[in-house]
Amino acid sequence: MAAPGTAQWSSRFAFIMAAVGSSVGLGNLWRFSAELGTNGGAAFLIIYLACIFFVGIPVLMSEFMIGRAGQASSAVGSQNDLALRSNVSKGWSAGAWLGMIASFLIVSFYCVVAAWVLNYLVRFLGNSFSGKSSEVIASQFGDMLGQPLSVLPYFLVFAGITIWLVARGVNKGIEMAAKLLMPLFFILLVGLAAYSIITGMPSGGTSEAVSFMFTPDFSKITPEVAVSALGQACFSIGIGNAIMITYGSYLPRNVSIPKAAAGISIVDTLVAITAGLAIFPIVFANNLDFSAGAGIFFQTLPTALAEYWYIGAAFFFLAFFAAITSSVSLLEPSVAYVAEKFNMTKKKAAWVTGAAITLLGLCSLYSSDFFEFIDQGLAGPILAPMSALLLVLFTGGRLKKAIINEEIAGDGEALGRFVMFFVKWIAPAFMGLVLILGTTGRFLPKVSEILSTNLGLIGLLVAAYVALAAFHHFSKTD
Repeated sequence: MAAPGTAQWSSRFAFIMAAVGSSVGLGNLWRFSAELGTNGGAAFLIIYLACIFFVGIPVLMSEFMIGRAGQASSAVGSQNDLALRSNVSKGWSAGAWLGMIASFLIVSFYCVVAAWVLNYLVRFLGNSFSGKSSEVIASQFGDMLGQPLSVLPYFLVFAGITIWLVARGVNKGIEMAAKLLMPLFFILLVGLAAYSIITGMPSGGTSEAVSFMFTPDFSKITPEVAVSALGQACFSIGIGNAIMITYGSYLPRNVSIPKAAAGISIVDTLVAITAGLAIFPIVFANNLDFSAGAGIFFQTLPTALAEYWYIGAAFFFLAFFAAITSSVSLLEPSVAYVAEKFNMTKKKAAWVTGAAITLLGLCSLYSSDFFEFIDQGLAGPILAPMSALLLVLFTGGRLKKAIINEEIAGDGEALGRFVMFFVKWIAPAFMGLVLILGTTGRFLPKVSEILSTNLGLIGLLVAAYVALAAFHHFSKTD
């Protein structure tokens, strides 16, 4: 049961829109396309889909279960409560703590990236790319990064909107934004994909894009591609950030958690694929190179759409909608914790916590090294996967079976019991893989090279399953 006084989603539709809005972010638009482009296209996609179904859905279901079963409104409070009721150490709340810290750090630099989006939206609306060479357009992104003062107003506006929406509460803030923006997002995305596919047909860009995305070359499947697909799958649906635990605490009993986890993961994947169909025909039609990371959005697309300001503006409106629904979800876990811990109103907790993330975001705005460390050195490779690992270990090996049975009972129970096998035996091993390879890749690259070989990955998985078998042998669930 939910904690007394805890807000609830007004409907199943509202919850789905909010959860999908959280999962569908800027990473679906440019990071997925960049990863797909640099990792073999369809070969990457096949592994990505497998990772979503066998790892992403189990972790997502675990987070929803912890949130709804825990008698608290914050992720940390929920996991503390369940640890107590399961007669295990409250140290297991580290999973929620790490996720909450990860989301706090991520939203601080996410507001910076969203400020870039707003900057480029204004540029397209002003038709400022028309008549410029590809070199000049590409250089403008670097120029913008070197002039943070020019981005500051957009950063403050976006951070302010995020805080204001969270301060309004679950129903009048987060839910309202999701119910309004997500349908617009889907309409824009489908429209842009249709435009890209149709306009790319005469030049052959569409056929090249479709072949690249859906005709697999299995020779391109390497350990590095597999690891990239696994990491992107976890990043895409937003697991390990305490968001879905917090959203789960607002979840009514009449919503099937197994079906919700599967449905949200499927929608998130369809959005990522549709985004690829919106981007790749343009890339191939204009003979542009694939760019890693933000380059595909801030250099490749502006170059291709320089003479079509209205299409470019539509792309960046799309990105803004994705950014705002994700940013409010990233801020929500910290706000829920502050409100619960210090007995504050949601409004006050939002503005206090929002002020902190704004100050931290300014550090990322003015220092690319700080931005990169938070993104690629701490939150991404360490905190989020460690949180997800602890959560599935707790759910699969320490949470009382009676609580699990209650949360998956009813509609979707058979699916829930099936997914619980992956919660217990598949997701922990592969989340451990993401954590080890992400950490060594960042801080011990030579070790990561060894571990990323076929023999290295096999050794890691064998060690993971030996450790997992020992963990479950001493399981305290009943």
